[in-house]
Amino acid sequence: MHIRDLPHPDPGVPDARTGGRFLLWLYRQQLGGQAKALLWGVVHTGAVASFPLPVGVAVQAVVDRDGGQLALSGGLMAILGVLVSLGDVMLHRSAVTNWITSVARVQQLLARKTTELGSAMTRRVAAGEIVAVSTGDLEKIGWFVEAVSRFGAAALTSVGVCVALVVYQPALGVVVALGVPVLALAVLPLLPPAARRADAQREMAGKATELASDTVAGLRVLRGIGGEELFLGRYRSASQEVRRAAVRSARMWSLISAVQVVLPGLLLIAVVWYGVRLAVDGRIAVGELVTVYSAVVFLLYPLRHFEEIAMAYSFSKPSAKRAARVLALTRPAGGRAAVQGTPDGDLHDPVSGLTATAGRLTAVVCGDPDAAGRLAERLGGHPPEPDDATEAPPSVLLGGTPLDDLPRDAARGAVLVQDKDPVLLSGTLAELLDVPTSGPVDRQDRVDRADRAEALAAAQCGDVLTALAQASVDDHGDPMRSRITERGRSLSGGQRQRLALARSLVADPTVLVLDEPTSAVDSHTEARIADGLRKIRTGRTTVVLTSSPLLLDRADQVVFVPSGKVAAAGTHRELLGTHPAYRAAVTRASDDTPGRPALAPAAPTPTQLEETA
Repeated sequence: MHIRDLPHPDPGVPDARTGGRFLLWLYRQQLGGQAKALLWGVVHTGAVASFPLPVGVAVQAVVDRDGGQLALSGGLMAILGVLVSLGDVMLHRSAVTNWITSVARVQQLLARKTTELGSAMTRRVAAGEIVAVSTGDLEKIGWFVEAVSRFGAAALTSVGVCVALVVYQPALGVVVALGVPVLALAVLPLLPPAARRADAQREMAGKATELASDTVAGLRVLRGIGGEELFLGRYRSASQEVRRAAVRSARMWSLISAVQVVLPGLLLIAVVWYGVRLAVDGRIAVGELVTVYSAVVFLLYPLRHFEEIAMAYSFSKPSAKRAARVLALTRPAGGRAAVQGTPDGDLHDPVSGLTATAGRLTAVVCGDPDAAGRLAERLGGHPPEPDDATEAPPSVLLGGTPLDDLPRDAARGAVLVQDKDPVLLSGTLAELLDVPTSGPVDRQDRVDRADRAEALAAAQCGDVLTALAQASVDDHGDPMRSRITERGRSLSGGQRQRLALARSLVADPTVLVLDEPTSAVDSHTEARIADGLRKIRTGRTTVVLTSSPLLLDRADQVVFVPSGKVAAAGTHRELLGTHPAYRAAVTRASDDTPGRPALAPAAPTPTQLEETA
């Protein structure tokens, strides 16, 4: 896998049972890259490990005044220098490729999971944890995957050096061969507490990130109620807890680093002391002592890789555990049956008893905005996560087929939900409206500028187009090429709402569910939107959750759903005259108001609105 081949054609199905299994699965997905990095790592460390031999030969050649041996050692050093440089460059290239490709794979998996769960993800996993997984945790996971190959090369080279020393100089080689494993394993008792401290630091950092996200998202509200300083104080406290946890973790890792320095130093002292005695007794030559000494010095280099892999694993395991927890989330659904095609027909919710007749405009009045939002999500195939005491609610039916039994793409194409706070991505208006069409086949070939113009006109976006064209820094004069800032912050709430509605209309799904699509526009614009929506969605199923009389009066059917259950159904005028609770929810009047109020006046027609304007 090369970086130029990213993104992966298929990131695969991860083993998300545990963090360790996820790391193992991730490693197996790039065995070719790991083998390449291991090969170049062996070339690099093997060349470094071989330097003591020509150095010892050179020293002995000087002692013996042998010019031929000195020239031979010089030539060997030159060859080894080239191998060290080449191996180091290619090892770094291969290791970084492994790091990037593994991180890209996890990013694709997280994006796919986000697409699958939609808005239900943030209800099941804290937003701060998702941010932590998508940023810092990916870095730690990539670090471990990238460090494995370097550790493998260092381990193989260390074993080879120990074996070579035993063969070359048995007396000193046995000391080194016995001492190196002790040095490598000496830090193992310190790893569990270090891992616990690192995990605690990660948990606190995730909570602090979550608190920061919540504070930024609600900053405008906090300023309005004077709670800004309170939440900032909480974030300062959380930040200090993260700092203290990081200091505790750093102390443990500094202790591990100290052990990795002190113990190899003691081994080096022991080898030199014993080697000098052997040289004094004439049992080894000076060049052999220099060779053994240089080999022991080299072994201090792979020991640093042992420390690195221990740190990488300790940091990456909790990160992988969090990533696996997110990737293991599934929609609370049935068996995902192999349903052919996209079903059509009435949309029925068994929980509330709501039925939206196919091909008609159905308005739903809940009285509670939060209840309306939950109903909209359920109609789109995102039921709330059941707790331990309750069972999963039954799936919404489309033409008698449970949405939970449809493949994900088919379910997304069948029902599109626009919530009350839609998100506009940054880019040009043309890019915003460049969405796939999921409606009937006879319309799929007509997603062109005319369709976008039709949707923009139905959503009453004429003034938005004018404002975008005037605000553009270019002289092209085409509003479709005008850029929209992140989340549409340069637009008013009503403008963002109408552009989001136009985007939903361009998508042209089999069933369109709109949650308060006109809450931020004036009554004249709202009436025109109601007429445009009814016209452009003729013959297709549309559900609008609203309490606006202008929208309710245009609906083919109005369903009143207080307390999560259908209480009445009919036209807007019928329910106003026969159902006091509905009348109270729509007109904001009290249920027990004495006497029967007069019916609400009929909504103005487009001609009357134009004359008024």
